[in-house]
Amino acid sequence: MSDAQIQHATPYLCAKGASLAIDFYRRAFGATEKYRMTQDDGRVGHAEIMIGATTMFISDEWPEIGVLSPDTLGGRPVSFVLEVADLDAAWGRAIGAGAKVERAISVEPHGRGGWLLDPFGHRWNMMTSNADFNPDDLKPS
Repeated sequence: MSDAQIQHATPYLCAKGASLAIDFYRRAFGATEKYRMTQDDGRVGHAEIMIGATTMFISDEWPEIGVLSPDTLGGRPVSFVLEVADLDAAWGRAIGAGAKVERAISVEPHGRGGWLLDPFGHRWNMMTSNADFNPDDLKPS
């Protein structure tokens, strides 16, 4: 692999209250914290968590350099997909931790799932894939 090839992409979340967000992700999604760097003013400057096999970065808001949360921005330009083996159990755990239903669980051609909003403004699509799904089946005949 040449130096110019990307090895992987890592999502970087911003939350009002990153420490609380990390605790929520632990309770809701089983996240584990790799480490965090807290600044003198108490804000999380950078932390790394694992959700499943995925590393995610997270920090508090830093308006002075344009790092803002979805709530401050007034929207959710990005969604995260969590593929789970037991959707009902995972959904219940996330709701119990404080997630709100944005779109109830439904069955779609690609699988069964729904959308949750975490208390920090991020959208999570929890789903179980349909192993028999073929995108070609959706094309008009």
